[in-house]
Amino acid sequence: MSLVLENLRLPLADFALEVNVELAAPVTGLFGPSGAGKTSLLEVVAGLRRPSAGRVQLHGRVLDDAAAHRHLAPEKRHVGYVPQDLALFPHLNARANLEFGHSPGSPISSAKVVEILELAPLLDRRVHHLSGGEKQRVALGRALLASPAILLMDEPLSSLDQRLRQRVLPYLQAVRREFSIPMIYVSHARDEIEMLCDEVLEIAGGQCTRRS
Repeated sequence: MSLVLENLRLPLADFALEVNVELAAPVTGLFGPSGAGKTSLLEVVAGLRRPSAGRVQLHGRVLDDAAAHRHLAPEKRHVGYVPQDLALFPHLNARANLEFGHSPGSPISSAKVVEILELAPLLDRRVHHLSGGEKQRVALGRALLASPAILLMDEPLSSLDQRLRQRVLPYLQAVRREFSIPMIYVSHARDEIEMLCDEVLEIAGGQCTRRS
């Protein structure tokens, strides 16, 4: 992965988050207390929020440059985002939710995603008939089918109990292994970070630092 967050400044409710890092690891964990700005930073990368200063550059492509008043629209960034609320369409079944994310010409096939995430038994079910873990897998599959240049995951297992978390974690490991898509993974759980991430950034007090 090559994601550059250069002299980034992001005003939040009570302070401004300042970030100046270059990420090159396959999977980067984002760790820190609630309200530190983790979700806000993901939203900047996804294009849902603008920084007041600094640049965002992904694989050599400028996504944001505050000084130049450049802001690339979210749909043009090739960023896959799985938010905490998953944002699945409740009136559609799992198959239709997956198809909504499928990018024409994507090198990632629906069949491969269905196989890796074991979604075949779920395809004809409506969202309200899916368990929490099943919804997570559908949301992840939809993001993968957009063939993103980077995948952002915002505490994807936080709403699951320990039993379901242990069932879903292997699917996340399989995604890392099979698709080789760079990922930023936000979590409060140390075991998730240790199992999935190559490096960890800690956000606290408006600052972002690498953890050893």
